[in-house]
Amino acid sequence: MRPRSFVVLTGPNVDSNVGRSWCGSDQDRPPSGAGEPVRNVGYHSGGQSVWFRNTHRGKKSVVLNLKDKDDLSVFLELCKTADVLPEAFWPGVVERLGIGPDALRALNPYLVYASISAFGQTGLEAHRPAHDLAIEAMAGVVSLNLGQDDQPTNPHMPVADVTGAMTALTGILMALLRREKTGQGDCIHVSMQDATMAWLPNVVGPVFAKNRPPHVKEERSFGGYAFYSIYQTSDRKHVALGGVEVKFVHTFLNALERVDLIPISCGPSGSTQEPFYNFLTEIFKTWTRAEWENWFQDKDICFAPVLDLKETWAQPQVASCEMLLRDQARNLHIGTPLKFKNEPGSPSLTLPELDEHGNMFRKKSSDWVRTQASSRQPVFELRYGYCDSRSARCSVLASRRSVMPYSVTTKSMSARAKKTGTSGRSDETIQLVYPR
Repeated sequence: MRPRSFVVLTGPNVDSNVGRSWCGSDQDRPPSGAGEPVRNVGYHSGGQSVWFRNTHRGKKSVVLNLKDKDDLSVFLELCKTADVLPEAFWPGVVERLGIGPDALRALNPYLVYASISAFGQTGLEAHRPAHDLAIEAMAGVVSLNLGQDDQPTNPHMPVADVTGAMTALTGILMALLRREKTGQGDCIHVSMQDATMAWLPNVVGPVFAKNRPPHVKEERSFGGYAFYSIYQTSDRKHVALGGVEVKFVHTFLNALERVDLIPISCGPSGSTQEPFYNFLTEIFKTWTRAEWENWFQDKDICFAPVLDLKETWAQPQVASCEMLLRDQARNLHIGTPLKFKNEPGSPSLTLPELDEHGNMFRKKSSDWVRTQASSRQPVFELRYGYCDSRSARCSVLASRRSVMPYSVTTKSMSARAKKTGTSGRSDETIQLVYPR
């Protein structure tokens, strides 16, 4: 097996954002058998990689060699009861291994199968190896990220990894919602290049309207608009002005008694903004960042200090939003940005050892699956089915997870079924009954 190189962040991010994943897994990578590579990448604390801690917490770890018949059987048994399977192998590998979407959805029609690749499953670039930087370069994003020397520089964020993961997650959730209505899973293909390009509607104007690439530093979004730019303060720190609305400019220039600059500041982006830009450059050098923060505090203007990452995580706002968590060993974790009112997120902060759950998953699956089912009753409730009042049996239309074979009984039948004695839709809960 040769997993795609970019799986180190994109695939794990899909699982992490779900947060209630039934099972995450590590895959053996011959010859080392070291499992997920980010276990050993980057900075460590508490004996674990910070990267691994924040993408694999709360998951289960099983090392499987899918070319081994016994391990493949374990994997297929897991797939029979899975809701979602994200994968990021080279295009064509899963079919050669016998675990492609057609094969697995034949075992489990409720499965949502998500394939994430750098450039898609087909086309000239489908088999081009790539990490985030190469995908961003091919998507045109690196060309927009210019340094002070006007040369492309490394992006500050793994944009292709994150957009690929978020796009895959969006597709998975849409497929799960559709499954509730149709009873059928789906197969989703996500290209990380496509996902990155889909996030560019605010910067493709020159390409679509003028048939030319952007003149980056003259464009409104990239510093060509003086009131949407970054400036150095007297202590060599920086501040950001982030509002292009006229009202913010008026408030700012009135406070500084420079209303003469309003016509220029509200004009088009590019070289015409230079007088205003020069004024801002000089004025921000007169005070420290902290002094400017105090000055802006009582003014309705889009302004922010440029914080480093240490300062960011120390903010009271971050603490109030519970975005910085600690486990029992006092190791730091990134919190969850999703704030549900009725069911607040409660991420598990435990980390799996390599193949920690392998023995459990390698047991004869029928007994194990039945045990899991009995311990997670809410997962095995169905919302509707076609009910036959004469036999009190149902043809299941939707299931979040089921175990084959099963029989079903209904708590109540639809009014139409009761009245006519024929098949009808029941919106009552259907209870699965497992065979002995």
